Amino acid sequence: MRIAAALQDRFIRWALRVRPPEPAPVILTQRRVYVLPTRAGIGYAASLLVMLLGAMNYNLSLGYALTFLLAGLGVIAILHTFRNLAHLSLAPGRVEPVFAGDSARFTLLLHNARADERRQVQLRLAGGMSGIVDVPAHSSAAARLAVPALARGWLALPRVTLDTVWPLGLIRAWAYAVPDMRCLVYPRPTGTAVPPPPTFGGRAGNAARNPQGSEDFLALRGHQLADPPRHVAWKTAARLGADAPLMTKQYADPAAQTVWLAWDVLPTAMPVEERLSWLTRWVLDAHAAGLSWGLRLPGSQLAPAGGEAHLHACLRRLALHGKE
Repeated sequence: MRIAAALQDRFIRWALRVRPPEPAPVILTQRRVYVLPTRAGIGYAASLLVMLLGAMNYNLSLGYALTFLLAGLGVIAILHTFRNLAHLSLAPGRVEPVFAGDSARFTLLLHNARADERRQVQLRLAGGMSGIVDVPAHSSAAARLAVPALARGWLALPRVTLDTVWPLGLIRAWAYAVPDMRCLVYPRPTGTAVPPPPTFGGRAGNAARNPQGSEDFLALRGHQLADPPRHVAWKTAARLGADAPLMTKQYADPAAQTVWLAWDVLPTAMPVEERLSWLTRWVLDAHAAGLSWGLRLPGSQLAPAGGEAHLHACLRRLALHGKE
């Protein structure tokens, strides 16, 4: 079994014709497409041989005619099966980042430049995942392949085998391709309940003592003599009339919502991957809470910010920690 596997790997490396990964687009030229009979094709050929021997033994003219007609049909099937795959081109599609433990979904775009449709083209991965697509004439089709994402970091698309047995199932044509595609795998967030991030931004304490703040409007409250005149809601007072009590604007300070997610605050004995899982959970929770957060890792730091772009920047930094 080991010898057979080694010979198969050697053949695949030779059949690729190029050193993987391959730059886009990957074109399946004639030299990269191989054909062999299927089990049904071998049975078909054996049946033709028996028919030929019977026709020769009994000198049957119609037997010769039928045998040669079916043999010609088999030869034509070889050509059509080969053409169904030859000169297809592959290009990388969109790949969304995933968390470790999920399945990365790679999208491959198959383009058909010929005037005839390519039917029942199967794409298979070494792990057994497969998909079947039809590619219309002068058009493209998308094939989506799922690959288990077992560890954080970059996950490269494994070798793809494209094959077809269309139209009669007697002949199998196949080719190999290794498109240059990668998926970023984020650390798996810990599933256990974790305490909130313990380190807060520099002005958080001041903001707690100063409920007026200076940034975003929060609410209105009754006016007090110590309130600064610029915080009085003069427009509200004018609308309510001279007899209405004065109201003061309250502001929320965004600095009070800033949190630092730091590597060093976690226990020293905690393994690296577990630390990254905790930090990933903190990042997701801070984003869900609408906070502004920063990330501190050994040798790198991301300044406090918020939003989707900052979320993915932090997750990317966690995914590639120690791997760049």
